[in-house]
Amino acid sequence: MMRWLHECLFLLLSLCGIISALKCTVVPGVLTQIDASNGQVFGVNSAGNIYTLYGTTWTQLPGGLTHVTTGLGGVWGVNSNHEIYRLVGGNWRQVTGLLKQIDAGGSQFIVGVNMNDDIYCLPKSSAIAADGNSALPWVHIEGKLKYYTCGPLGCWGVNSADAIYYRHDVTPDSCAGSRWQNVPGALSMIEVGTEGDVYGVNSAGNIYRREGITKDNPIGTSWALVDKKLGKAKHVSYDLDQLWVVTSEGSIFKCKV
Repeated sequence: MMRWLHECLFLLLSLCGIISALKCTVVPGVLTQIDASNGQVFGVNSAGNIYTLYGTTWTQLPGGLTHVTTGLGGVWGVNSNHEIYRLVGGNWRQVTGLLKQIDAGGSQFIVGVNMNDDIYCLPKSSAIAADGNSALPWVHIEGKLKYYTCGPLGCWGVNSADAIYYRHDVTPDSCAGSRWQNVPGALSMIEVGTEGDVYGVNSAGNIYRREGITKDNPIGTSWALVDKKLGKAKHVSYDLDQLWVVTSEGSIFKCKV
């Protein structure tokens, strides 16, 4: 029995390290989802109100969304009817398509999933020109995911069973990529940061960071457990050495990593 316990402990340690305690500050406000990229921070609350952070003050934007994203592809969002919007010249413009989650973290291309967990992407040329005046050529990607996110070193997703996948050969103009690779672990949501860092939250509200990610090894090597003193996390986003955390109660934290 003792030998079995030691073997299990070794396996767990080899798969998941521990990151030292985060230095976090409370950010006033209550949100259900947050996204940060290139110094910009956006979020939404349970009422669908949209906010962006200027310094230490949240400024409400017009409209209503359930999920908002900011990145090289601009600021996009989806509402409770799964309608898709892009922020153009300070105004929300509805574009064609239906998604429940959307991500603009790729190199000016957009990805997302719909209410059936079908996966889609919008190539760079179409994403840049999107202004609501013409139909968009969303590209269907094989498989099923509940959350899909991209960054400079690739795209990651999780499915309804919390299984984690990496998409190979994704480029701005060929955003569908070529194949899925299962990555050990279980997460309920996942986000790729501006510099390619990957963070996620599991069903227990614990935050994990993917270790060992490089250009030559974009999948990385292991998951590291981030300090759990913040409480039960619901959503995370990483940008410019800052980890933004929204807890299940809606509290917001900015943490130095």
